[in-house]
Amino acid sequence: MDPLDVLEDAHAAAAFRRLVRHLRHRTDAANIELMALAGFCRNCLSEWVEDAAGQPRGAARDLIHGEPYAQWKARQPAATPDQLARMEASLKRNA
Repeated sequence: MDPLDVLEDAHAAAAFRRLVRHLRHRTDAANIELMALAGFCRNCLSEWVEDAAGQPRGAARDLIHGEPYAQWKARQPAATPDQLARMEASLKRNA
């Protein structure tokens, strides 16, 4: 059994909220860089929330980004070819 399976939901929820608030604060950590390094980003988190809640895609993005997603997306710089290549290599490591 994975020890995460016995973590109390209240503690897991508190840690998740702290992670989301941290990512909202760290606007310098671009999604493309998160994807290149860790294989996930804010959009992934929003999809995981939607999957857990049984909601259609897009419903949780505003929540995770802390503002309307379109507004957040408009401020993001375009990804460079190097960033995209690093992201693709990182995603291959995901299960």
